[in-house]
Amino acid sequence: MRADARRNRERLMTAARDVFVEQGPEASLEEIARRADVGIATLYRHFADRGTLMHEVVLHALTSTVEAVEQARREHPDPLDALAAYIHAVIDLRTSAVIPALLGTLDLDEPRIKLARVVSAQLIEELLDTARKAGRLRDDAAFADIGLFVVRLSQKLPGPFTDEAQMELAHRHADLVIAGLRAEPSQPPLSGRTMGLADLQELLPDAEDVS
Repeated sequence: MRADARRNRERLMTAARDVFVEQGPEASLEEIARRADVGIATLYRHFADRGTLMHEVVLHALTSTVEAVEQARREHPDPLDALAAYIHAVIDLRTSAVIPALLGTLDLDEPRIKLARVVSAQLIEELLDTARKAGRLRDDAAFADIGLFVVRLSQKLPGPFTDEAQMELAHRHADLVIAGLRAEPSQPPLSGRTMGLADLQELLPDAEDVS
């Protein structure tokens, strides 16, 4: 793929992610092309139809999440710092915003999507386990807690906040939660039961999608 075509595809993927988050699966493809600063014909050259575009956006979100976990582990020897870096990266990627927006429209068992879901969940579980064993993460913080709180932070706050303010607040609130994840002898236990990946899957069959 030529460099200009690759840039166009990347702009389309970013624009599609944001528009699908805002407008859902029936979002205007013309609006996606406009935000990517390309013509609608260019969009269709890269993506044959709406379903193909949605599939590629979700797959890109999942593979980017895998890359974010791997990069966090490489760059941060402290496992809690690595967890924090992963959480902030996923907020920026909007993985936990776009996947819920498209959840009912895609075949999440399509081989490439399923593999990315499984790998992502496994890497996050490993990161949590490492942080727990190192005494850096409180024992009762589990996969479901991390995945679902990232989903919550990825949703827009009500009110006239700008996009920049929304992201600033999401990262600030992430830091507040991360501070509460640190293992401290005097911490009171969390309310409710501790839920790992298997527990979450019992409640939500597509649990990997929250990561």
